[in-house]
Amino acid sequence: MSVVELKYGHQTLAVELPGARVLRPRCPTPAAAPAELVRAALARPIGGPTLDTFLRPGEKVVIVTSDITRYTGSEHYLPVLVEHLNACGIADQDITVVVALGIHRAQSEAEHRKILGTLHGRIRVVDHDCDDPAELVTLGETQGGIPVSVNRRVAEAERVIVTGTVGFHYFAGFGGGRKGLVPGVASRATCMATHFGVFNPPEIGGKHPRAVTGVLDGNPVHEAILEAARMIRPGFLLNTLLSPSKEILEVFCGDLEQAHLAGCARCREFYEMALDEPADLVVVSCGGSPKDINFIQAHKALDYGVRALRPGGVLILLAACPDGFGNKTFFDWFRYQDLAEFEAALRQNYEINGQTAHATLSKARAYRVILVSELSAEQTAAMGMEKAADLDAALALAHQSLPPAPHTVIIPDGGSVLPRITPRRD
Repeated sequence: MSVVELKYGHQTLAVELPGARVLRPRCPTPAAAPAELVRAALARPIGGPTLDTFLRPGEKVVIVTSDITRYTGSEHYLPVLVEHLNACGIADQDITVVVALGIHRAQSEAEHRKILGTLHGRIRVVDHDCDDPAELVTLGETQGGIPVSVNRRVAEAERVIVTGTVGFHYFAGFGGGRKGLVPGVASRATCMATHFGVFNPPEIGGKHPRAVTGVLDGNPVHEAILEAARMIRPGFLLNTLLSPSKEILEVFCGDLEQAHLAGCARCREFYEMALDEPADLVVVSCGGSPKDINFIQAHKALDYGVRALRPGGVLILLAACPDGFGNKTFFDWFRYQDLAEFEAALRQNYEINGQTAHATLSKARAYRVILVSELSAEQTAAMGMEKAADLDAALALAHQSLPPAPHTVIIPDGGSVLPRITPRRD
């Protein structure tokens, strides 16, 4: 086989493993330039009216967009969207961009500039703060009793437009859509309560079987966040679907749910990849920065990648993690090394980061995971994984426990590609 390039942070590494299967998404070439794709989608919204039919001149509009950990193409679509709002009679001073941090850290000035593109310095931009009571307003409760508190600017806006990108999510099924609002601009308590649905009732124990990657129907996490997001009454959705090289492939506009579902269907078509049999060894790159900006983001590639492995198989994860874990409380959860005790602690005091830590340790116990990152050997070991200095060292470690000619799979964009084992019918 030829040399395969794998991204690691801002670097590109190369690997050549004879006989390996390379899983690449089935992404087409973009049909047009980004601005043209955005304008075409705005003109043909899915499941709802065009912006000019329900916007009134002079209304206050909030645009919600993702933070720097999730590249969405915002520097392309936000200027076109604001151009469209201006044409509808909405002045620049009546538009605010709220960065949907969820429970993530605040953004720097440089990161705001990257998110807004040419709009930076022209349109007001603020970061959501999930912990500031003065910046939150309570909307009520879901049918399941979850209190819904969200960003005050978003709740009090006359019109809300939520933007982002569609992709797989390891327990909400898919990202994008409603997740731009919850957890994007929700209080910490609302974020935790909606995500707690990942667990079965305590009398059953374990995780809910439908709270997994690529599943929306019957997924309790998806259902909870969608109901909470609907309470914000968003008027319009704009979601992109990106290629591994961050090109905008398609844009989906319209109703929060229907436009998102259309994007999810296309995401599955492009990024779900079938394998005839599970592999002995899987080599996974998250896809480079920002997909491996921290371990919480890199975990997605770990979660998807092990789906290509046999039980007890070996996975090498390339994840630079220059920002460390991505949250100050994440690593603390690894004080629990017994998975049953870990789950009990989460049920007692649930945190989304704790859920990701539990999922990490669970996979590290079911498979042998070798991590190439900027994290220390001690930190890596606490997460149940082995640290390797580089890719060559990781391969040398892996082959110590592999058969002479291991069935190998390479996934260059592990943060996006979802392997699926589908045995052939003879």
